[in-house]
Amino acid sequence: MRMVAGAEPWSASGGDIGALLLHGFTGSPAAVRPLAEGLAEAGLAVELPRLPGHGTRWQDLQRTTWRDWAREALAALELLRARTSTRVVVGLSVGGALALHLAAVQPASVSGLVLVNPAVKATDPRLRVLSTLKRIVPTVAGVRNDIALPGADEKAYDRMPLKALHSLIGFQRDLDFGAVTAPLLLMTSRRDHVVGAEESALVLERVRSTSTEHVMLEHSFHVATLDHDAPVIQQRVIEFAESLARTVKSNE
Repeated sequence: MRMVAGAEPWSASGGDIGALLLHGFTGSPAAVRPLAEGLAEAGLAVELPRLPGHGTRWQDLQRTTWRDWAREALAALELLRARTSTRVVVGLSVGGALALHLAAVQPASVSGLVLVNPAVKATDPRLRVLSTLKRIVPTVAGVRNDIALPGADEKAYDRMPLKALHSLIGFQRDLDFGAVTAPLLLMTSRRDHVVGAEESALVLERVRSTSTEHVMLEHSFHVATLDHDAPVIQQRVIEFAESLARTVKSNE
């Protein structure tokens, strides 16, 4: 299995505050690698896994389901839990849906959530025929590099495997928003050509988080972590994580 250059998983030892970063569907760790490195430079312990089937060939993704991605995300979270007392899970796009899932099933391990343009609901009407279409063709054209900043590259596939997409849609449909109580920082691009703002609204409407903050990103498209607002995202994540750590410490 040959990995795409730049799509490798990454981690940093750091201090007592941890950050788990999760990339999106058909994407790769490259989409959030600069953010991971920035958080590490600020002293955070970081885990950035490569979700199974990603960062190699689309054929590898075709052989996976959402359970494989969630299992990898949970394993990385457990690595952080072993060496930190405060943990924030940062999810981009479908990584945001996985972050919500972790917060729902492992609430004691997730101190807070940061969601960047979360993809939590299938809205394209063409997907209604997906269960039939996946038996006829293996892929459709992929969606990648929805980024305003010239030259940025998330190292995503140019094809979207339909069997894996079908699994993703089932996962999104069954997300247990009501089980999510962790503090939430939600960041939504004003101009996103992949995920609509209504998906961020759905998150805010359905979660039971103890506190929520919604930040609009004015200068970025979907992959905002590689876009003009990347410095804003990094600073807000650091501030959010440090605030959570102070709360944890005061409750000890």
